[in-house]
Amino acid sequence: MKYTGYDPKVTRLVEPIHDELVYCGRIDDTEVDAPVFVMPGSFVRIQFTGSSWIKAVVVNRRRWNDSWVGVLADEKQYKVKIEKDDEPVVLTLAEELSKDQEHTVTFFKRMDQCHEYVFLGFLLEYGARVEKGRRLPRKKIEFYGDSVTAGEVAEALQYVGKPDPQHDGEFNNAYFSYAWATARRLHARVHIVAQGGIALMDGTGYYENGRVGMESCYDKVSFYPEDTAGQHGKRMEQWNFERFTPHVVVAAIGQNDAWPEDIMREDFYGRKAVEWREHYKRWILELRRIYPDAWIVLATTILYHHPGWDRSIGRVCAELNDPKIVHFLYEQNGRGTPGHVRVPEAMNMALELGGFIEGLERVWD
Repeated sequence: MKYTGYDPKVTRLVEPIHDELVYCGRIDDTEVDAPVFVMPGSFVRIQFTGSSWIKAVVVNRRRWNDSWVGVLADEKQYKVKIEKDDEPVVLTLAEELSKDQEHTVTFFKRMDQCHEYVFLGFLLEYGARVEKGRRLPRKKIEFYGDSVTAGEVAEALQYVGKPDPQHDGEFNNAYFSYAWATARRLHARVHIVAQGGIALMDGTGYYENGRVGMESCYDKVSFYPEDTAGQHGKRMEQWNFERFTPHVVVAAIGQNDAWPEDIMREDFYGRKAVEWREHYKRWILELRRIYPDAWIVLATTILYHHPGWDRSIGRVCAELNDPKIVHFLYEQNGRGTPGHVRVPEAMNMALELGGFIEGLERVWD
């Protein structure tokens, strides 16, 4: 798939395979000239001179909510709406730029898998020059989580500590998730593998009415169930873990797991609770197999949930008896807010989690 809807006499197309573009995140680049952005926080960055504007060409595939993408232009962060689906759309990312100055633009996925888009390249003025891209940080972190980790409803600033307002996705922003904020604080690159509503086990949680859980998705490029892939996007492609080896893995699962039944509240020692802990232990051991040298941080978030889930995670951590698998609790863990985590709360979480990670022994070795 290649974009041809521009005039090469006045416009330059910077194709996705350009050597100086910098990518970060779990991105489906099976088709190198048409990478698919699925995971929240994944991005492509360009540095250029000689153009007073920059645009991006995408083909959007929407499932629910409106579709918004993120832009970080010379450190100014904002959003752009994708108005059409299933056809090439040109998005204006920045205008009125100085042609004499070098500009850095990061084009990123704000939202979870309520939509995905195919990236077909950047458009610049004819004669613009793409400069050598700034290298990504050496330190690497990977997060597994749900809507809080994805930054859902983070920008609903008038609802700090309150239930969520009605919205169509306009408040969702992975840039202001505690996950990406933690990575920025630690000067680390980050992969965010997160989906609103997802639980650990298949058959629980809100995502796809509980049809798939993190145990079926953590090793995939997308979370779309196989039977909906043709309608909404690509199938659940396997991720090659050799492409990204983190120093730290944060596993933040155990909140949506209380739906449709809060098994930890009802019977902490019951069969279903024991089964959940067994599944959780198997998943963490699989992460340990994949990343034998990484620190693995087990956590939930400050979103309201019964403390039995954190007790279960702590129990599994103790049973694993691995010095580099640790359990972390925030000061307001499980009782900080009945709604999603807003920007100020996420920044506090990033301070707490970042400080904890920095205190781990030889964490970046």
